Amino acid sequence: MTDTSRLTIDPATPGPPRRPGRLHRTGRWCARRPWRVLGTWLLIALAAVAADRAWGGTYEDDFALPGTSAQTGADLLDEHGSDGVRGTASQIVLHTGDGRLVSHREAVDEAVGELGALPEVISVADPFGTPGAVSADGSTAIVTVRFSENPNGFEKSYVDQVDDAVDGLRADGVQVEYDGPLGQLARPESGAHLSEVIGISTAVLVLLLGFGSVAAAGFPLLTALVGLLAGISLLGLLAAVFDFGTAAPTLAVMMGLGVGIDYALFLITRYRRLLRELDDPTEAAGRAVATSGRAVIVAAVTVAIALGGLYASGVTFIGTLGAAAAVTVLVAAVAALTLAPALLGLTGRRIDRWRVRPPVDEPDDGTGDTWHRWAAVVGRRPWLFLAVGVLVLGVLAVPAASMRLGHVDAGAGPTSHTDRRAYDLVSDAYGPGTNGQFTVVVEVDPERPVDAGDLAESLAATPGVAHVSTPVATADGALLTATVTPETGPEDQATSDLLDRLRDEALPGSYVTGTTAAQLTFRDVVRDRLPVIIAVVVAAAFLLLLVVFRSLLVALKAAVLNLLSIAAAYGVVVAVFQWGWGGALFGVPEPVPVESYVPMMMFAIVFGLSMDYEVFLLSRVREAWLHTKDNRLSVAVGLAGTARVITCAALIMTSVFFAFLLSTNVVIKMLALGLGVSVVIDATVVRLLLVPATMYLLGRANWWLPRRLDRVLPRFDAEGPA
Repeated sequence: MTDTSRLTIDPATPGPPRRPGRLHRTGRWCARRPWRVLGTWLLIALAAVAADRAWGGTYEDDFALPGTSAQTGADLLDEHGSDGVRGTASQIVLHTGDGRLVSHREAVDEAVGELGALPEVISVADPFGTPGAVSADGSTAIVTVRFSENPNGFEKSYVDQVDDAVDGLRADGVQVEYDGPLGQLARPESGAHLSEVIGISTAVLVLLLGFGSVAAAGFPLLTALVGLLAGISLLGLLAAVFDFGTAAPTLAVMMGLGVGIDYALFLITRYRRLLRELDDPTEAAGRAVATSGRAVIVAAVTVAIALGGLYASGVTFIGTLGAAAAVTVLVAAVAALTLAPALLGLTGRRIDRWRVRPPVDEPDDGTGDTWHRWAAVVGRRPWLFLAVGVLVLGVLAVPAASMRLGHVDAGAGPTSHTDRRAYDLVSDAYGPGTNGQFTVVVEVDPERPVDAGDLAESLAATPGVAHVSTPVATADGALLTATVTPETGPEDQATSDLLDRLRDEALPGSYVTGTTAAQLTFRDVVRDRLPVIIAVVVAAAFLLLLVVFRSLLVALKAAVLNLLSIAAAYGVVVAVFQWGWGGALFGVPEPVPVESYVPMMMFAIVFGLSMDYEVFLLSRVREAWLHTKDNRLSVAVGLAGTARVITCAALIMTSVFFAFLLSTNVVIKMLALGLGVSVVIDATVVRLLLVPATMYLLGRANWWLPRRLDRVLPRFDAEGPA
């Protein structure tokens, strides 16, 4: 049997000596000058935090969709509309239990005046002077406030100013709740900090139990936290120049913390393995960076490519979310490649001095290792394990076929949120459609004037319409506007169907806009462009793996298996949130549609992370293959050499993602569950069943590459010779 105790390039191998590569020299330099590297990273992190505090921007959701009916209508209102129709509208809902809101008229007038004096406010509509603003029973009224900008992007302190303006109403016994973007701004903190603490605490426990050494557990965490601090601060500075969605920082933390720990962990595990063979710790650090460091680069670039592929959607909002996560991923990779070897150089052979159990790392010879024995079991019945793995993924993916995209509105939030309470008050007093009204905008042609009565009659006759306001002309007479109230709520499929009818059957030169119209249009655009995202990301990842592993089948197999695992993760998200199976356990008591951009974000992130583990596993398999030319042995050695570190990395990544289920944001919950489940699936079903089974079945064909293609492709070895 081939000896597998030494699968790195043996220094005694005959041949001319090689000059160490750039990564080798970088790792060795950092290990020899640890204090200089540590001081540099400390200065970078502190400077980035200070700069972010001083000049950092804010995060705001911008769903601009140029060329669509919703966006064109909104632009026309901004151009021609009066203060009553321009800007971004939010509702302040007033309610009294006795049905005598009119008795508080003086307090309402005072609040309307104070709200109108606030900065960024264009206009405030007096509910008693606005038709339909007061409910039929006189218990509820809607005060429409229009802002020059989307208030969701304002500082949190702005809510205090609004609270002060309506304080007289509350003192008078009137319930006051905020809806729309203002209600989103008033939501309490999402619980992200608690999620980070839980994720980090779980990572400490997993690392200590998995590797036994305090230093081996602490160094990946320290490296990840320093990289995350620098990356998230850099993102804040970029937010001052570019628009990033409100979910961007949370997504960036999830990704940066998870991959930051993983990347440093892979390097440190390889270092501890090399330290048993080499006398010089700095040389071991250099070789660790030259080998596993290459895999880290490939993995980080793959994740960044997948996230960058979101720009193929043509929707800036989606693209910037991917860019935000890519920033922290790339910074995490740089930190792992420089800060980790510096910490290793600082401790040298004392890395296992403080231990909680006998330290472990990569096995010398996998023949007696648990994971090697598992590989042998799979190798004896590869067709069986392949069938079981595909069956499991297929069953999990079944719900994905019924996925319904939409927008998760305030009605799905907890009752502790003011916008949820406002949503319920409006639904009870005016009907569910009032929370999802459309604004119809008609451009007036002087040569073909539009009769307001005919317009109202035509709109009212449209199936699914509950009420139509009297059409009014703008001050310059260029537009005619009317508000259409659906019979159903904004999440209902019937409301979406009504939007299609209004757009298809409305008068020429008319547009349907408003918050609900924009959200439904955004959903349609994202749904139509998801296949483009999938094609771009899969093609880019396939080419990268083809270059790195010099194999058509390995690259193709990786792409297919990752698509299967993503479909399974989609199925779990649909079952929990859309079907309501266990949704109450995650703070979502009622079924909701899948947020329109969640599948797209999940695909890019999951595909990138899956490629992470694929690169680390296949790089070790290929390293063994190049030394032994024995496919079965190479698969066993690769699985045994990476199983422990991939399992620990997956547990850490999963804990980080699942910790964000504590967020009060339903969209963050969807992403957290989908990403966490995908990592579990990838580290178990895919990595332990499907990958070894397919590689055993393919045999030597795993490493086949046409000679002509081999000459054309550039060369980059994922685990180059150290």
